[in-house]
Amino acid sequence: MKRSMSVAGSFYPARPVELERYFEHFNTVYDEEFTLPSLKSRAVIVPHAGYVYSGYTANIAYRILRQSGVKKFVVIGPSHRVGFEGISLCDFTSYETPFGDISSQNEIAQKIRDRFSLPCYPEAHHEHSTEVQFPFIKHYLPDAEIVELVYSSVDSHYVSKIIDFVLSIDDCGVIISTDLSHFYDEKQANILDNICLKAVKNLDLDLVHEGCEACGITGVKGMMLSAKELSLTSHLLDYRTSADASGDTSRVVGYMSACFS
Repeated sequence: MKRSMSVAGSFYPARPVELERYFEHFNTVYDEEFTLPSLKSRAVIVPHAGYVYSGYTANIAYRILRQSGVKKFVVIGPSHRVGFEGISLCDFTSYETPFGDISSQNEIAQKIRDRFSLPCYPEAHHEHSTEVQFPFIKHYLPDAEIVELVYSSVDSHYVSKIIDFVLSIDDCGVIISTDLSHFYDEKQANILDNICLKAVKNLDLDLVHEGCEACGITGVKGMMLSAKELSLTSHLLDYRTSADASGDTSRVVGYMSACFS
């Protein structure tokens, strides 16, 4: 069973040449102002909006992941369309992208399924929070193999146990998907998002509950718990809002990327 594209042409271009233009633009803009940190990381937090809004922020994290040499990843994102209890893991053979298919990492999928008894809700995998990561993975890590996990109602400690297990495998990494605050004016969004940024930077789980709003907060908290457990250091890579692309500061969405080493 192939995991087909469901948001190509809306969240990201369906044509490879247009995707390549996005990546080239993101890298040109970044490299004119910054030098990519020489970090070795196999765990990142990335946003999942349309590429025109959050692609630049996510792109930095994928350039960092490319430096890791890791080629197996578990992509974890929240369900926006379907409500259910727990985390869904389906038996996909591959994941479709405009650049070609990404193979499923079947061995790791089976280990996760056996250890955590995860169900499969196929309808939950028509999900943009995970799918928008796939073209980045295929572009920057063309030989990568992946597993897609989509969660709905689940405790962050349970997500953390899965992250701990994945990171106990030396050649495997995790990609945690989230956006930040939604539809405040930019000033208020910055206030709320800065709580998230400070919490992730300092791995402060208490601070998360003082105003951090993120649609993938469960995955973020799970990653923070694992980072503390595994003595990882958090590095913020980028923060911006949709206003940086649209110019509309009256109703924005916040985006961040971070990595852990």
